[in-house]
Amino acid sequence: MTLLVGSASRILTDAALVALQAPSVLNTQPWRWHIERDTARLSADRSRRLARIDPEGRLLVTSCGAALHHACVTLAAGGVDFEVDLLPGEGTPDALAVIRYRGDTGPSAAAQRLREVIAVRQSDRRPFSGTPVPDEALERLRVTADRAGAHLHLVRAAELLTVIAAAGHAAAAELADPAYRAELLSWLRPPGSGRDGLPVDTITPPGVRPVPIRDFSTAGYVPAIYSDTDVADREARYGIVVTDGDGPADWLRGGVTLSAVLLAATAEGLATSAMSDLVEEPAARVALQRMLGDVGHPAIGVRIGVPAAGPPPPRAPRRPAAEMVEVVAESAPD
Repeated sequence: MTLLVGSASRILTDAALVALQAPSVLNTQPWRWHIERDTARLSADRSRRLARIDPEGRLLVTSCGAALHHACVTLAAGGVDFEVDLLPGEGTPDALAVIRYRGDTGPSAAAQRLREVIAVRQSDRRPFSGTPVPDEALERLRVTADRAGAHLHLVRAAELLTVIAAAGHAAAAELADPAYRAELLSWLRPPGSGRDGLPVDTITPPGVRPVPIRDFSTAGYVPAIYSDTDVADREARYGIVVTDGDGPADWLRGGVTLSAVLLAATAEGLATSAMSDLVEEPAARVALQRMLGDVGHPAIGVRIGVPAAGPPPPRAPRRPAAEMVEVVAESAPD
């Protein structure tokens, strides 16, 4: 017998391969795809959960949601008609979503725009340029988030102190924990090596910023000092991806929305970096939820800005497709 992969399987496999470019917490890439006939099942790889940073698996599921969105964008851009079932069960406890191929349709121009930037989107932790982000672009990102299934709360100036306090509390609590420091350092990689984790040449020293970013050196929290002339990143804008509920389906939708925002921002010529540290500590999440008026649940933060001059940092590496995408071939008659 000759083993063939049907056209639906090929299309879904191509989408799963593109989805390997999705962002994930500390570039853990905690997902698996199983392609069989006209379905693609996305499952969580619990072996890649961050035990200290993400004990409940919130960020693992959020990361998988970003991969799901990348796959759906690829299908819609290619003119594929499909449906998605979240948390399908199917006797597989780690199954998060199933995509079912339904045939052809007209390609989505909006999806094509996002598909074009998947290959160039990356986390840019450098201080942004001194150019403000256009309000019109931020509004388009907010609308994009709403359409993706969650919301993007754009932090106002009066709310910035709450975000600073949440970042400071999270940093202080995490850096004081040896288990956190060990886990963080275990996911750092030398430049040009590895297939997951964060290459050290993609990391920028935290410095003094209005809102501090994660300190990968584990040296200690650097507070914001507005009066200091050396404060960097003054024109950064901050968003909080907000979900209606706080269960696995909501975390998955949060990841879908994060991906939509990151790709839309890239298409706008903006730079971004996700800020999962804002939601890793329960007290920080509570502070952000109160800032939101106790309406919705903060899923993850995102930093947005006009990119600085000069070449961007290198992209983080990706795991081999053979480890993450399983295709069940269809048997054809002799």
